Amino acid sequence: MADVANVTDDRWFFGHPKGLAFLSFTEAWERFSYYGMQTLLVLYMVHQLLLPGHVENIAGFAPFRSVIEHGHQMSNQALASAVFGLYTGLVYLTPFFGGLLADWVLGRTKTIILGACLMALGHFLMAFDQSFLAALLCLMLGTGCFKGNIATQVSHLYAENDGRRADAFQIFYLGINAGVIVAPFVTGTLAEKVAWHWGFGAAGVGMLVSLVIYISGRRFIPPDAPRQTKAVTTKAPPLSGREVRVAVLLVALLPVLSASVIGNQEIFNAYLIWAERSADLQIFGHKILTEWMISVDAIVSVATIAGMVVFWRWWAKRWTEPDELGKLIIGCLVGAIGVLCLALGSSLTPPGGKTPFGWLLAFHLFNDIGFANVLPVGLAFYARSAPKAIAGSIVGLYYLHLFAGNLFVGWLGGQLEKMPAVRFWLIHAVLVGGAAVVFLIVRFLFGGMLRPSTSFDEDLATDLAQPTVR
Repeated sequence: MADVANVTDDRWFFGHPKGLAFLSFTEAWERFSYYGMQTLLVLYMVHQLLLPGHVENIAGFAPFRSVIEHGHQMSNQALASAVFGLYTGLVYLTPFFGGLLADWVLGRTKTIILGACLMALGHFLMAFDQSFLAALLCLMLGTGCFKGNIATQVSHLYAENDGRRADAFQIFYLGINAGVIVAPFVTGTLAEKVAWHWGFGAAGVGMLVSLVIYISGRRFIPPDAPRQTKAVTTKAPPLSGREVRVAVLLVALLPVLSASVIGNQEIFNAYLIWAERSADLQIFGHKILTEWMISVDAIVSVATIAGMVVFWRWWAKRWTEPDELGKLIIGCLVGAIGVLCLALGSSLTPPGGKTPFGWLLAFHLFNDIGFANVLPVGLAFYARSAPKAIAGSIVGLYYLHLFAGNLFVGWLGGQLEKMPAVRFWLIHAVLVGGAAVVFLIVRFLFGGMLRPSTSFDEDLATDLAQPTVR
């Protein structure tokens, strides 16, 4: 860890170091740019980029499309869904390589600056048909350089025994959600009212603001730790039989976790296409833009996460609080109810009619309550259960479920045009609910093996279980 002696007594920002303020606002603007672009991506491809007169102009798209389609021609909506799934899936792989780049070559500060520059370039390249694939590549690589390394710098603001670290990540998480809430309102409105490229341009400007804030606050951020120059030769102690079994079980559960997030991850993809075509997007008689549904979800998500924290603290004072597996089961069941609301709303809508907005709001409420008990709880579960000797690797593997989940969402979203909406959303509900059943079986069969041991180091779980967003 970097030397933190010069910042541990700094309490300028709500009792925290000044560096946290700069990192939080940097992340808020980075998330503004990232989610602002992602909100537009599928709608932009369906309504403009993949149409004749535009798709022919994309450099390298013909061979790329042939790989995606595997010899079976896709509709524009299915193709857009597949591209979305591939992009959002790979976004969860690149931070691993960004960490290696920071640790072994550039250091975290230079890697974060490189990532910000690549992301800004990617957003501005979205303004041209020809550079669409290059834009996605820049965004994936830039996110990989930026995402994990800035969270690590937040941790390095504090000494090992500083109890403010957990609170710092909550503040950092608020910055993330602020960006997520605001972005769709700004980029979506510009895209709908002016032009798509104005929306992407706004995302690029947001990334430049993020970069300026980060560079301005460099003096308040601890310097990078010395980079690795040679392989570590110290031999780690061998894993016990129990630790091996736990590690194998955690890896085996990754596909189940992938199924558990399918309903939530579809929000940025086919859900927007379905809502635009089939839902009555009006609140109190005022029509809202489709992109604004992402902001609605972000607002509901922040409220439900805060609500779940308060709820479980209240529950623990009166009854026994469920363990992580118990919360995962509850989260999947509630999330499945959320997707069922879309299926039920679709089934009750007469032919040619529009599904009432209340069904969509019910979906977001139940889905976000479920999600609050799945993603952060799952990360805490993996951080606690992983054998200490390979805890970092296991937590790194945990994110693969988002990689696989997004790839599957890309394929599944392409089926929207091939089946009734009721069946489409029922498939999502069955997958999410099925994950709850598997977790229940695992808890019954292996619950004892997965319970905390007396030697469990709670500090390790606290350091590893950093807040995450979808």
